[in-house]
Amino acid sequence: MKNFIAKGKIITVIAAAVILAGELVKIGGGGMVGVASTGAGEGEETEVSLTGVFEVAKAEVAISQGDKLYYVEADKKLSKTASGNTFAGYAYADAAAGDATVKLLLANGI
Repeated sequence: MKNFIAKGKIITVIAAAVILAGELVKIGGGGMVGVASTGAGEGEETEVSLTGVFEVAKAEVAISQGDKLYYVEADKKLSKTASGNTFAGYAYADAAAGDATVKLLLANGI
């Protein structure tokens, strides 16, 4: 197809602040959330994965497989609270309240 640009699985972004590899990243002012493939300093380029399943930081709340998860920009963790947060995807597996991480199925393009 002559107008094909990319598969859309990874996007290059300019870091607004320091980003660590594997960290959740909100992209621009819109509703996209991804996972940083590499770290970057403020103003540097980095690649962010938009699809797939990743183990990422979460709030101290029990999560069930299939729950909708939201990115909390203040602490860069996932929560089940929609209000004021950005939809990131779905829980790929259960996670207890005391667990530090949850497996996230990113929802970009779903």
